[in-house]
Amino acid sequence: MRRVGVLALQGDVREHVGVLERLNVRAERVRRPNQLAGLDGLVIPGGESTTIAYLLTTSGLREPLARALEEGLSTFGTCAGLIMLSTSVSDGRADQWSYGALDVAVRRNGYGRQVASFEAPVAVRGVGDVPGVFIRAPRIEEVGADVDVVATYDHGDGEHPVLVRQGPVWGCSFHPELTPVDRVHQLFLDSMSEALR
Repeated sequence: MRRVGVLALQGDVREHVGVLERLNVRAERVRRPNQLAGLDGLVIPGGESTTIAYLLTTSGLREPLARALEEGLSTFGTCAGLIMLSTSVSDGRADQWSYGALDVAVRRNGYGRQVASFEAPVAVRGVGDVPGVFIRAPRIEEVGADVDVVATYDHGDGEHPVLVRQGPVWGCSFHPELTPVDRVHQLFLDSMSEALR
């Protein structure tokens, strides 16, 4: 059985664990560096990106996770997780940092603050429409040449990427874990299986 960690410092941990378990994956909560060992993949959940960054540092996970990403660990970041994986973050704090594992520039709260949260269908290449739950979602404003745009969404100002992939690293602006539709997680797991062959 595949082992997929869920970074369990803050955010939608339980929801991601639930999706992974429905998909017959052994989901393991990751709170300490030694819990990264032997994982086939990792999910970095939505939450509050500056809080997650702070807790990664205080837990001792910041550098071990950086090494795991450099070594090619399959990783899926949703909302704040996307921010943590990106190369550039706008509208963050002055001391905000990210891993730079996904060559995208994101804007925090790019679709509006909490009161502007919304749900809309998102057409995902290869799987069709899925519910997109956007809560203080980051907007992907630029993508590098090696980034594959898997889904876009038009919030009234043109199409913007909302689901992207660069090798083993995926990033998602919305919250697929907050719906009963598991197809986005399944895409990630399928790509992980390809990498393990």
